[in-house]
Amino acid sequence: MNHQVRDLAESLLRTGLDNLTERDRRTISRIASRAHVAKNVNLTFENQLSFGERLSDRISSFGGSWPFIILFGVALVVWIALNSMVLVNRAFDPYPYILLNLVLSMLAAIQAPVIMMSQNRQAAKDRLAATHDYEVNLKAELEIMGLHDKLDELRQQHIAKFLERQEHQLQLILKLVDAQCGATQRTDERTPPAD
Repeated sequence: MNHQVRDLAESLLRTGLDNLTERDRRTISRIASRAHVAKNVNLTFENQLSFGERLSDRISSFGGSWPFIILFGVALVVWIALNSMVLVNRAFDPYPYILLNLVLSMLAAIQAPVIMMSQNRQAAKDRLAATHDYEVNLKAELEIMGLHDKLDELRQQHIAKFLERQEHQLQLILKLVDAQCGATQRTDERTPPAD
């Protein structure tokens, strides 16, 4: 199998396996064994996530959505209305809303690392997808090069057969011309010269 992969690499890439990256070797190995390279990167990545990673992804996706912004705005308005109008004498957080500022600061302090973790995972997922795309593109390119080689070989065979037929037809034409010339000569020999 390794010999087959080396021959394939040399013929398709015009280089040896020693000059290839590990990813290229894997791809060529899959080509030689006629294995599929395409896979669902999202499914592969999702299967590797822990519970905490899934939770942080859900939190960050909700934290960056319009429902969160609307819900958060409503909660702020209710908080301020409760402490300024409804519970005027018994407000648990009177103006300047120090408790609200503390809650908002804690929320931002917790939400920022969660969002960053999710973004780091998304970047890792993008790198995995880019690697996969490269492997698929490399395999497609190698397959296309192989098809071009096969088409060139078929074209050469077709041209050789065409030339062979043309040579045969030329020989037949020459025989016909020779036969025609021979018949004309015999007719000339039988015809007396005109005086």
